[in-house]
Amino acid sequence: MLQFFEQARKHLENDAIVHDGVIYKYEQLIATSQKYSGILLNGSSDLNEARVAFMVHPGFDYVKILWSIWLSGGVAVPLCITHPLPSLEYVLDDTQSSLLVISKEFKEVLATYLQTANIRVIVIEDVNEERIAFPASLPQIEKQRNALILYTSGTTNKPKGVVTTHINIEAQISTLIHAWEWTSNDRITCVLPLHHVHGIINVVGCSLWAGATCYFTAGFSPKLIFNLIEQGKLNVFMAVPTIYYKLIAYIETLTMDEQNTLRECLKKFRLMVCGSAALPVTVMDKWAHISGHLLLERYGMTELGMAISNPYHGDRKAGYVGIPLPGVQIMLADENYVQVVDQIPGEILVKGDNVFKEYWQRPEATQATFTKDGWFKTGDIAVIENGYYRIMGRQSVDIIKSGGYKISALEIEEVLRTNEMIHDCAVVGIDDDEWGELIVAAIVLKDAFSNDFNEKKLSDWIVNYIASYKKPRRYLVMNDLPRNAMGKVVKNDIKKMFVLK
Repeated sequence: MLQFFEQARKHLENDAIVHDGVIYKYEQLIATSQKYSGILLNGSSDLNEARVAFMVHPGFDYVKILWSIWLSGGVAVPLCITHPLPSLEYVLDDTQSSLLVISKEFKEVLATYLQTANIRVIVIEDVNEERIAFPASLPQIEKQRNALILYTSGTTNKPKGVVTTHINIEAQISTLIHAWEWTSNDRITCVLPLHHVHGIINVVGCSLWAGATCYFTAGFSPKLIFNLIEQGKLNVFMAVPTIYYKLIAYIETLTMDEQNTLRECLKKFRLMVCGSAALPVTVMDKWAHISGHLLLERYGMTELGMAISNPYHGDRKAGYVGIPLPGVQIMLADENYVQVVDQIPGEILVKGDNVFKEYWQRPEATQATFTKDGWFKTGDIAVIENGYYRIMGRQSVDIIKSGGYKISALEIEEVLRTNEMIHDCAVVGIDDDEWGELIVAAIVLKDAFSNDFNEKKLSDWIVNYIASYKKPRRYLVMNDLPRNAMGKVVKNDIKKMFVLK
């Protein structure tokens, strides 16, 4: 039996999930997941790594579907619940998913796709749980099997599916359980999207592995989060810099008495973590003043979970992501993949059971991202200073880290160029305290629209084709884009133009 399931069996009477005030015990989560496995199997003995996509709101239903996919031998493909249809279709088609599990409210979003797709669809609300029988047997799952495909934007214009095995997932979770000292007494709320590694592994995966309690609320709301905190229901919190920025902004609207009450509640937490994007020192300092906690910064990515972390005990240094996690090998290397010495910047290379297996159906991309001796090339540049790693940025300016997401500028450019107004464009990220990086676009208009540019119209248009968090927040109209002698757009020059604007 898979390790996550064995862990859950140790805590049958504990509260596993609290969703909008409804409590679900581990015993209930286990039983429901097993029952749903029977539905997914549909008479077969093993899904044999068939891809099962699911579009379900965060909460109890999400977890039971994820677990049932794994118990029945399938590969989980979580879909983003806010993505437009083209983005969803891309993932469904790329993974060749044969089964789709959805909440009923997403039937309309996917209606056009489902009219022609050859895919079995299960609507959660159409299943009568009381009438579901336990399957006669569940398959034996070897840990080297594929377990999960998450999509991440790379330097190409199409997202790539990152394939992780059960071995990878167990390594990612167990490492954090040890490093951050998770116990069954912990209580956390999930405020992160569950089609990304941060929410799936760091929050939901770790809390349920430890026998802890994970709270879910209907959407992100600072007020709801602080209500849970004031009621003493949480003692662990994990988020991206953008969320901490929003929480700080909300706190500043409260009266001094309300702030003082909240400050006393926050001091009782045992752990607060920030990651997925660089944390501005100003935000870290403000949060420390408000909460009494110096946020624990860490470094990770879809392909490897977490690799580097500031210590749970010991000094946490602002602007640094810490030291390698137990069981994870890290090397900083030059352009020839030769290790560099301390104080010299190098690309972060990673080895360990936590590192993903492959990019889905992209053998050339997989081969290109590993060195000949098996190191994964992250594309991130760092330097070691006094034993701590400091991230200096991406090798490529085509990856933008905004609001906890890694976003491909090339993907956005491809969509922008399909607009009737735009002749050419270049998308970049500029430093921003709230978002980490703000997505902005320099555009060259077609002659017919040179005097008739409507920024709001363009902004409203683009969210029909890409996720809203990927849309540019500012535009700069130019006569031409700056290029080098080879004709390549010089994006650093464009960044400077936005800063000066």
